[in-house]
Amino acid sequence: MTAALRRSRPYIFWGQTQSLCETCLALVPTKIQIIGDEVWYEKRCSKHGVQSTLVSTDAAYWRRCKDFIKPGDRPLTFQSRTEFGCPFDCGLCPDHEQHSCLALIEVTDHCNLTCPVCFAESSPARSHFLPLPAIERMLDALVASEGEPDLVQISGGEPTLHPDFFAILDAVRARPIRHVMINTNGLRIAREPEFVAQLAANKRGLEIYLQFDSLARDALVNLRGADLRRIRQQALENLEAHGISTTLVATVKRGVNDHEIGDIVRHALGWRCVRGVTFQPVQDAGRNEGFDKTTDRIMLSDIRRRVVETGVFGDRDMIPLPCNPESISIGYGLRDGDSVLPLTSLIPHDQLVAVMPNTISPEKYPALREKFVDLFSLSSGPLNTSDRVAELLCCLPSFQVPDGLSYENVFRVTIVQFLDRFNFCVGNVKRSCVHFVTPNGQIIPFDTYNLFYRDGRIDQIRARLSQEMKE
Repeated sequence: MTAALRRSRPYIFWGQTQSLCETCLALVPTKIQIIGDEVWYEKRCSKHGVQSTLVSTDAAYWRRCKDFIKPGDRPLTFQSRTEFGCPFDCGLCPDHEQHSCLALIEVTDHCNLTCPVCFAESSPARSHFLPLPAIERMLDALVASEGEPDLVQISGGEPTLHPDFFAILDAVRARPIRHVMINTNGLRIAREPEFVAQLAANKRGLEIYLQFDSLARDALVNLRGADLRRIRQQALENLEAHGISTTLVATVKRGVNDHEIGDIVRHALGWRCVRGVTFQPVQDAGRNEGFDKTTDRIMLSDIRRRVVETGVFGDRDMIPLPCNPESISIGYGLRDGDSVLPLTSLIPHDQLVAVMPNTISPEKYPALREKFVDLFSLSSGPLNTSDRVAELLCCLPSFQVPDGLSYENVFRVTIVQFLDRFNFCVGNVKRSCVHFVTPNGQIIPFDTYNLFYRDGRIDQIRARLSQEMKE
């Protein structure tokens, strides 16, 4: 009689986490499986069965992210207590592992577009504008939590439509906040030169976070409901004329605009005012018309691969951001016109590994190297410390360097993958560093806010959990 042979499982069991049932959003036990070059979550819901979901198409990079995890920076104060467990105690509760690198303040739900993709579900039909005193209290809550907040993003709706828009900027500047971004669709910037001139008068520490999803009509109609090519061009021309720092931000949807990632990066390098591009895989939250998990989802790893194909940043230059490495990938460099020198190519090995293990890029870009050689001299210069390297590699655009170089010489590509019912992971959300500040002074991770808190669903969840605890 022949003995039966044992068979290996068709995957590597990497570990266990908690994710969300994609039907009922219950917190469920989840296996992390590596299958070939892909990473999958296998979730098990007692009501809705087993669900298998792809979370990365680059298992090697996904593994590499683990090497970048650093000790979290705690806020000065917490706004809630830990009672039900993550993600139902936001926030921030003492169990959260990271402070607010970037804090969003939504000043209105009114917008001059009704985008088919909008996590805030804004539209012209909505008409609520937060009063200035409420916004000031939100800023004070952030300052109490952070001391000197790194970066505040004024968002909406369309924040430039707020009747007290410039008073809001004044309120930010009246507080010890290092940098402010305006999250905008650009319509007002394109159409009102006098508005742009007023922005220019306030441009110190200001950056425009300009919606820029595509260079093609069909993709813009799919994502924004309108052909905005002329608007985007005019907005950039007006920003360029006044030298207002700008980041282009693209929501990426598979089969719609993912083939344009390289074109958008190259387009960005054609504008002196553009400091970088941020790509955000579409998050299935809020208004997301016609979204199909099987055809429309795109991974951070897919976008990263397209960025590397541009040649602007190589595979070793697009690194995991240590705050939240599985959710954010960033390439940082110095630009000279449309040429970019990745910082990881120049920083000495011993200083680089102190903040970024195993990320040395090969020697390259000799022309740019010669131009910026003094900046990276071992004998002098502010970049020759691990602290300065760490600051440069964060999402904070705030460094000053000698020899005429400044923030205008920076170019970065950032990929920010927010969590939704498909890729949610308790470990990752605990490391979230992009947070909403609410009118009642809470600070809530972007991911959980859009999943549970924006629509009040959290109240029902907490009521159910309270009842279960009593039983």
